[in-house]
Amino acid sequence: QVQLVESGGGLVQAGGPLRLSCAASGRTFSRHAVGWFRQAPGKEREFVAAINWNVGSTYYADSVKGRFTISRDNAKNTVYLQMNSLKPEDTAVYYCAADQVYGLEFLPKQHKYDYWGQGTQVTVSS
Repeated sequence: QVQLVESGGGLVQAGGPLRLSCAASGRTFSRHAVGWFRQAPGKEREFVAAINWNVGSTYYADSVKGRFTISRDNAKNTVYLQMNSLKPEDTAVYYCAADQVYGLEFLPKQHKYDYWGQGTQVTVSS
């Protein structure tokens, strides 16, 4: 079992940075891939970024590539999403998810993740 808690959301002006954290409990977290997903009002939840368990591989949605960076600190059981150059269209509830996902091509697939956090709101003002 893995429990996830997101934090770091808030209100930021366009162009500004924000860092989200996903803190996990559970002995096997270091062996889990972690993904960030987001859901804007009236829209379906979409993939943002993911990192596999051995840190070597990351995967980004085209819409955030070059602006967002995902990283993990297994010693702290925490995954981070550094968001730079934020845009109003980045406004959404951001969720982290974890599971034993193998294969880079599967990291963006929501159905591959069984463990989800409660979400944190990110609002980017223009």
